[in-house]
Amino acid sequence: MLKKKNRLRTPLATAGLVGALSIALVACGGTANPASTGEGAAPQSDVTLIWEATGASEDRRKIAYQDPFTAETGIKIESVSSPSAVAQIQTMVDAGNVIWDMTHKGSYTANQYCGTLFEELSFDGLSVDAFPEGSTTPCSRPVARYGSAFAYDAAVYTDKVPTKITDFFDVETFPGKRVILGTNARGVLEAALVADGVHPDDLFPMDVDRAIAKLDTIKDDIIFSPTLPALQQTLVDKQATMTLALTGTLPTANDAGATMAPVWDFTAWSFDAFMVIKGSKHAAEAEQFIEFALQPERVKHYAELGGTTPVRLDVDLATIKYTDSQKLFNPFIGEVIDEERGTLTLQDPDWWAENSSSATEAYVAWQVG
Repeated sequence: MLKKKNRLRTPLATAGLVGALSIALVACGGTANPASTGEGAAPQSDVTLIWEATGASEDRRKIAYQDPFTAETGIKIESVSSPSAVAQIQTMVDAGNVIWDMTHKGSYTANQYCGTLFEELSFDGLSVDAFPEGSTTPCSRPVARYGSAFAYDAAVYTDKVPTKITDFFDVETFPGKRVILGTNARGVLEAALVADGVHPDDLFPMDVDRAIAKLDTIKDDIIFSPTLPALQQTLVDKQATMTLALTGTLPTANDAGATMAPVWDFTAWSFDAFMVIKGSKHAAEAEQFIEFALQPERVKHYAELGGTTPVRLDVDLATIKYTDSQKLFNPFIGEVIDEERGTLTLQDPDWWAENSSSATEAYVAWQVG
């Protein structure tokens, strides 16, 4: 069963995010005023929504969400991405010149900045009852679940294979390089603590120092990857034989030539969420888009395009046409395929909202120390 939290807080954003902002204004306009140009013609609108969405899923987003929404409403959507999106959003909001309209980010970001960087909205078309308890905020609705899964190279470990999260840290029994994401500690710290004896129910508040101390026992055997695509390529190129990686990365790696297999013992999971940026000139249209995109058929279509797992409770996962490699690394479909897939623990959005900066700083400092 999924482990859920019962409460969500929306602490104030920390101050001090600064930086130059240089973004081309793609389009601007007033409120949507769809008008048909003839029988069967698409409605027309002078609004273009700017969607900040970092990642490699732009084509899937366009097919599942953007094109159908434009066809139905006439409202166009332009995608932009930024490696420092939160800082740029902060700059826009502080300056009172918000160019982007909406974004989707990890769950803790919604908690951290709700009401300060993101609009509190009614989401009348997206009842909280459609989502797991604790996965919504007044500013957000969740999109897709993902986990930080333990996997090993099945072509390397054949006679004796890893079966527990502790095996990731056992370099004597299972020698070889481990690759993890060096820029994001979420999922890695939780795994380290469970391997060090912490019960999954007792992870939060998280002891970051203890987690890093556990990681330090195998530091010489770790490859720190700067990005998810680089981590994926490390597995394809056989430079590492184990990983703690996002569940969506592993099927892509195997499809590209890696030979990874999952270890279903412990998986820390989270989700991303849609939000409207505070001060958006088209907040109503952006909210309309989010309600459209998160309808069951839309999230199901998106899942089939990229192997993600919808958060909505009323989407039957058994009806999603996953590929074999996507099924192999999906921790959320155990009940669907009648297979035990270990303990699933939510990466507490409250804790990460309050501690993401300090935990990440400690994690990065340890790598270079």
